[in-house]
Amino acid sequence: MRHNKKINHLGRTSSHRHALLSNMACSLILHKRIQTTLAKAKALKVYVEPLLTKAKNDTTHSRRTVFSYLRRKEVVAEMFGDIAEKIANRPGGYTRILKLGNRLGDNAEMCMIELVDYNTTYTEVKKEEAKKTTRRRRSSAKKETAPAATEETPVAEAPAAEEAPKAE
Repeated sequence: MRHNKKINHLGRTSSHRHALLSNMACSLILHKRIQTTLAKAKALKVYVEPLLTKAKNDTTHSRRTVFSYLRRKEVVAEMFGDIAEKIANRPGGYTRILKLGNRLGDNAEMCMIELVDYNTTYTEVKKEEAKKTTRRRRSSAKKETAPAATEETPVAEAPAAEEAPKAE
């Protein structure tokens, strides 16, 4: 039975696993998305999400706690600066795992793990949908005003026709 065996050891010793997850977390924070195996991505998600939650509270204690996990000043600065602003209103779920298929060499399941707020393709789709709905509203509004404009146009054309013969 697997009682109290939550952690995936990833076929590594404890120190090697901590170094691997720390380096992967740093790469994820700097590049906003990385490509890796599914097992490593799931382990990384469990590792990095509590650190991102700590980054929302910018205190000396939380900075030191995050630094003890990551060990890179520029990554901690990026995390507490730009990333903390973007995830400030999000209650959790800061990362997304997208499956890519199997690797050619060993048939391992590959995936892409990314920070949710930095993927612009999903936000651009939402903006396009919003534009489409506003266009529909505008076109229906123009249809309502269109009959009034057609009534005014014959009146406007009649004086123009009278002015033309006077100019001759």
